[in-house]
Amino acid sequence: MQDHGYEAGRLNLPFVGISTFAKSPYVENWNEIDADVAIVGAPFDFGTQWRPGARFGPRAVREASTLFSFGHAGAYDHEDDATYLDGTVRMVDLGDADIIHTKTEESHANIAHAVGKILQAGALPVTIGGDHSINIPCINAFAEGCAQNGPIHVVQIDAHLDFVDERHGVTVGHGNPMRRAIEKDYVSGMTQLGIRNVSSTAKEGYEDARARGSDILSVRQVRKLGSEAVLARIPEGTRYYVTIDIDAFCPSIASGTGTPSHGGFQYYDVLEILQGLAKRGDVVGIDLVEVAPAYDPTESTQILAAQLLLNFLGFIFHERAQR
Repeated sequence: MQDHGYEAGRLNLPFVGISTFAKSPYVENWNEIDADVAIVGAPFDFGTQWRPGARFGPRAVREASTLFSFGHAGAYDHEDDATYLDGTVRMVDLGDADIIHTKTEESHANIAHAVGKILQAGALPVTIGGDHSINIPCINAFAEGCAQNGPIHVVQIDAHLDFVDERHGVTVGHGNPMRRAIEKDYVSGMTQLGIRNVSSTAKEGYEDARARGSDILSVRQVRKLGSEAVLARIPEGTRYYVTIDIDAFCPSIASGTGTPSHGGFQYYDVLEILQGLAKRGDVVGIDLVEVAPAYDPTESTQILAAQLLLNFLGFIFHERAQR
């Protein structure tokens, strides 16, 4: 967010101008990133097993984010009596990683390169997918940094466990990312929230996940425990990587996704956990995936995604300023 836009002599309404994320400055040269947080798109959906379309997610989420970019010098929250994302938080948009059609390995490598550039610059990477397979290169990009700064704990918010090891030779599709993540020696553990109903992962996958240190909770279990009790199960004072699949939410508010699953979260179910997480440790990476805008003519799915990311970023940098 920039300084108060009205004082600059221009109204700059949401539908005016270029749709960078939250109307942040665009940085084309990735060797010149000077920011606290950097947004990068990963418009890759070749890992899907059913409906494609998440390749258009980054563009849709960016456009939706302009709704929250009136130039009010941050966002005042009367419940918290706090102004989030004021002019002290430097946010930039790097555009998209280059995607090569039919080439998963090369496309994933380009995504990892983008996230790596953000980490080298000392900024918080926020990657907008794309299908959930883009989490694989995002996690890969943390290898060098974790060797210096310590491991990461992955917090997944999703309808599906995504813990498939291999099927017919496929190891890097959108059903594989959490299995690939837990194999990394710099991933210390995993909390998987919202997992429910018919899953892409068989019983053996759940057993494997738990044996490798994963804590798995369904939507109903999260609601029964409450956000404070859920947060208490997540290791405190560590470095968190948060991956959010939009199908974690109920299709009644997020129909624009390739694999909708009823019985999902409502907005505040997730927001309260994310706010608590920002207070509990250091969030060092985020991805939000599986927004497929063609399946939601109301455009509310991408608005939900943009609002969630902006609020989460607000919480993160507010807490960092308090430390």
